[in-house]
Amino acid sequence: MASKSAKKVNLLDHNSIKHILDESVTEVVKNQGYVEDVRLSNAKLLIGTSIIVVALIAQFYKKKFPENRDFLLACIALYPFFDFEFYFTACLISYTKEKNAILFTYPPAGSFTSTGLVVSSKLPRFSDLYTLTIASADPKSISANEPVHFTKSITGWFTNDGVLVEGLFWKDVEGLIVQYTKEPKKSK
Repeated sequence: MASKSAKKVNLLDHNSIKHILDESVTEVVKNQGYVEDVRLSNAKLLIGTSIIVVALIAQFYKKKFPENRDFLLACIALYPFFDFEFYFTACLISYTKEKNAILFTYPPAGSFTSTGLVVSSKLPRFSDLYTLTIASADPKSISANEPVHFTKSITGWFTNDGVLVEGLFWKDVEGLIVQYTKEPKKSK
């Protein structure tokens, strides 16, 4: 286990349960030598920065108000355009690329594979069944393995007080990573 302090959660709060499990999955995957790929997050941040730049330019333009009226009107007209662009692009990235993904990774250092992982999870509302899926970040790559997943009840990973039994959970997640990374059997 990487964490020394116990991770406690309110067992009646669906979102906090999923959050603590997803956070632990991220720790396990990183502990296995995978490095997080943050390119999609950075792209969304870059687009969001364009909105801030327009607002800052409008705020700190050299001329005072009556003289910069046309410039301010142009900035006011650009602001909704950039805002819509950010919203549309963020939704498009979420819908097409991220889906239920909680982690994107690069391939581990020294590995023969040229593709990282996409780790995704689901915990439907009013359900105790947590589904964890590990797939290739580039499914069309020659080195991509078949996606693997498990669906298990969260009741085995938490005590009655809401403390995550990390050893059991880590063992299940590590087993799924091993299942994904093992060499597929060749058919004759």
